[in-house]
Amino acid sequence: MFKFNVEEELCCKIEGTGKFIAKKGTMVAYKGNFKFDKMLLGPDNGGGVMGSLLGLAKRTLTGENIELMTVEGTGVIYLAKNAYHVSVFELEPGDCLSVESENLLAFPTDLKYDVRLIGSGVLSQKGLASTVLTNISNQPQQVAVMTDGNPLMLEAPCVVDPDAVVAWTSSPNGGGDPSVSMNNFSWKTAIGQTSGESYQFQFNQTGQMVLVQPSERLSELKISVD
Repeated sequence: MFKFNVEEELCCKIEGTGKFIAKKGTMVAYKGNFKFDKMLLGPDNGGGVMGSLLGLAKRTLTGENIELMTVEGTGVIYLAKNAYHVSVFELEPGDCLSVESENLLAFPTDLKYDVRLIGSGVLSQKGLASTVLTNISNQPQQVAVMTDGNPLMLEAPCVVDPDAVVAWTSSPNGGGDPSVSMNNFSWKTAIGQTSGESYQFQFNQTGQMVLVQPSERLSELKISVD
């Protein structure tokens, strides 16, 4: 079993023996003996080849597909990308973590890897879906995520910009997923003449954790009048 730790803010130090999944091309150094294999279809979640194919189709359709690799061996390995900051979440059995796929760094093979609709529409770059990792084992598991800049870890209830949110803890049935607030919506919104804060995500589940980065992704909806 591997243990995930943040090393010098910008690296994930993973130590132990076994196998885990990481974003392709993020290894920067290791001590020990490791083998790296690109995942062509993605995790099968116990469904074999058909499960992998269905998962790949769902991620591709929702824009949540990323290139992954399996890492197997023993020793200490360091993962990083573009000097992004690294955070590690601890998931108890049955817990879920929703995360923007581009921010996902590494996770154990004991987690179910799926996509869930959250109803954000065109409000953020990723649209309707979020990648969801569920701890289906009987032991605590860890997930490493990346942020563009030193992140904020907020405890709900809170309101965040959908283009800055990176990850949040939730439940398998979708409990804890955000609702969309459009309190500032007006005719100005349609022509791009607003403060830029017309849409927000509201997290209302007491005690859940929300990770926010100090850098906003570019929204797909770009309408303005000069």
